Amino acid sequence: MAAKFDGFSPAALKFLKGLKKNNNREWFQARKEIYDLELKAPLEQLVSAINERLLAFAPDYLTEPKQSIFRIYRDTRFSNDKTPYKTHIAAWFKRRGMVATSGGGFYFHISAEEVVVAGGLYMPPKEQLAAVRHHLLEHHERFRALAASKKLKKLAEFEGASLLRDPKGFPKDHPASDLIRKKQWGWHSTLPAEVALQPTLLGEITSRMEVLTSVVEFLNEPLLVAAKPRRDVFFD
Repeated sequence: MAAKFDGFSPAALKFLKGLKKNNNREWFQARKEIYDLELKAPLEQLVSAINERLLAFAPDYLTEPKQSIFRIYRDTRFSNDKTPYKTHIAAWFKRRGMVATSGGGFYFHISAEEVVVAGGLYMPPKEQLAAVRHHLLEHHERFRALAASKKLKKLAEFEGASLLRDPKGFPKDHPASDLIRKKQWGWHSTLPAEVALQPTLLGEITSRMEVLTSVVEFLNEPLLVAAKPRRDVFFD
């Protein structure tokens, strides 16, 4: 049987709207039962349904709901913003072989204002950033062909902050200079919040994940090589 998800209830968006206006522990705790019933439980069901569909086009990205779903509680330790809760619900699908949120993957979030579906490599650590840049030096033509897909351009918009100059240690004026100056490589698509209430939500998310798979896999290629455990060879 094909995976199904009937959509969130209007009460879910109403809760998120209220949370944005009343981002404090007292308001949230008084309505935690609503959060658990209308947001947390359906989100787990949605992630499970997405995993079922990922089997068809990106089986290496299956991620258990407990590992995929982000906590709604904000980490305020190093932030000037001390509001305790995020005003959206979100999930991340990482590739098998990657740790936590590292490497390229798929993401979506739902807020009172929008539904965002995204994929790519965001804020990579120094080692991963260097590995992808070296990969692009050798394979930039293949990456450009993948990124030029009509389906991809139709369903998602490219985003990626850039350096003003070629990164240190890399050749200048290389055909891939515009790509290796990037600090992240990602695509996103923004939909109206009301989409979250429809049975079509599952398809809207997974159709975008499917067209993003080729570029996300490309970005993970050098990272998977680097992540392979070293196999020492012993001689008698």
